Amino acid sequence: MQALETMHLQGVNLRFYMHNNAKHHGKLLYEWLLEQARDQGLAGGSAFRAIAGFGRHGVLHEEAFFDLAGDLPVRVEFVLREQEAEQLLDAVRHAGVSLVYTQSPVDIGVLGDKA
Repeated sequence: MQALETMHLQGVNLRFYMHNNAKHHGKLLYEWLLEQARDQGLAGGSAFRAIAGFGRHGVLHEEAFFDLAGDLPVRVEFVLREQEAEQLLDAVRHAGVSLVYTQSPVDIGVLGDKA
């Protein structure tokens, strides 16, 4: 049986990049971002930790057995309507948080009858 596309709209993929141990007012920054999005009523977001990476300073960070919670890169990602992305970006700006982010246009669709 073929799944039916029940929803389709245009949106953006909004990604923020930070180190695992970066904090904002004593809270892990990726947790703070997810809480901001939830408090704004956004549909969802996810945080992903890298196993290795480097940033603008060229320092390579890798997961090691004795340092699992080190300074690894983290990406927090949202798929949103454009106005929702702007709302979240405004909250980050207003909080004075310094972050690298990317924003790309995406087609958003949901398949199936349980959408």
